[in-house]
Amino acid sequence: MFNRILIANRGEIALRIIRACKEMGIEAVAVFSEADRGSAYLELADEAYCIGGPKSADSYLKIDQLISAAEVGNVDAIHPGYGFLAENSHFNEVCRSCNIDFIGPSPEAMDLLGDKNQARDLARAAKVPVVPGSDGLIEDEDQAVEVAKEIGYPVLIKATAGGGGKGMRVAEDESVLKTAIQQAQNEAKAAFGNAGVYLEKFVEKPRHVEVQILADQHGKVVHLWERDCSTQRRHQKLIEESPAPTLSEETRNEICASAVRLVKHANYTNAGTVEFIVDAQENFYFIEVNARIQVEHPVSEMVTGLDLIKWQIQIASGMPLTLTQDDIPCIGASIECRINAEDPDRFFQPCPGKIESIQIPGGLGVRFDSHAHAGYTVPPYYDSMIGKLIVHKPTREEAIACMIRALDELRVQGIATTAPFHKMVLEHESFANGSIDTGFVERAFFSE
Repeated sequence: MFNRILIANRGEIALRIIRACKEMGIEAVAVFSEADRGSAYLELADEAYCIGGPKSADSYLKIDQLISAAEVGNVDAIHPGYGFLAENSHFNEVCRSCNIDFIGPSPEAMDLLGDKNQARDLARAAKVPVVPGSDGLIEDEDQAVEVAKEIGYPVLIKATAGGGGKGMRVAEDESVLKTAIQQAQNEAKAAFGNAGVYLEKFVEKPRHVEVQILADQHGKVVHLWERDCSTQRRHQKLIEESPAPTLSEETRNEICASAVRLVKHANYTNAGTVEFIVDAQENFYFIEVNARIQVEHPVSEMVTGLDLIKWQIQIASGMPLTLTQDDIPCIGASIECRINAEDPDRFFQPCPGKIESIQIPGGLGVRFDSHAHAGYTVPPYYDSMIGKLIVHKPTREEAIACMIRALDELRVQGIATTAPFHKMVLEHESFANGSIDTGFVERAFFSE
């Protein structure tokens, strides 16, 4: 087992990992930018080092600074959290070349699954359904037109190195396709340094269902059931829950088994998430693998009772999974709301600034993962999430009621947050009865 771990991240997830380390008897070394200097959670680490200026490019994305901090801190391993360098295979390789374990998959598995086009090929080889589309990357406009004719409109243009909706366009006909291909390529090049795109059949009103997996270094893979992440705005997740509402038991078992099969085929290790879209007839299709811990991992923890961060650390240290699939229950229902420092009344404009006061919700089944506190200044340089509000109850109906109550209890003064909007979504009839898809929020709250 590791003695000291450096956390190459900030905020909520850094605090989450510090807590896991403390409970495991492992010393935690934190890093921080000038913007995060003085953050209260840093005091809980055994040591903390400044790694640069406020901007991510000058601090949390600086591999040389992170490695220097790891060497000065004399750590055994680095936990990347999510975001920043969490899925950067070069950083992964650098860590290992410096004899520092990377708490995540191998660089090879990360590269294989990080390229969506290669991941689709792998899924086909593992007999996991994929959305009909191009066999490889689209080289030119004429090829795009031919593929679209074959699979039928509408089609979805996707960046092979994409994420967060960037490099993604929907084309309803040939004229739109020709324009959208160039736009998607340009956006992908700017966002990811890779202009490669491919085509998929556009699945109308899909649900976004993902499966949490754990895989050790000895060939054993288990799943921690599924999460529904369909409640999104502009491809950004707002609310996540487990289990997925209205999904049949047959489909649920098939989708979880497919995720395990794919992960085994990729020789993947550590925690990961296999993402699918599910159509109205419950046909499901693989879309990508997130080779890291997810923001929404707490809902899987709540329904299974397992600590995913601790398991990540144990697996990375070489320990085998002692769990069998039958040891992993799915009890009750859990919902998570991402509380962002954004103003819903101003088109979700970021709202950095000082939190004058904050009242944290409590009660049975309520969890709030956050580094924020009264007097904390939300910096303008990073993701706007200030916390994750999670509830767990015996039924989905009870979980919704509990979350609405908890959102009412959450009081943040000094900045605007998305909490009031989350409450509106939870109170909507379509959310209550589980008839949601990835376009639900846009139709229900933003259509004219």
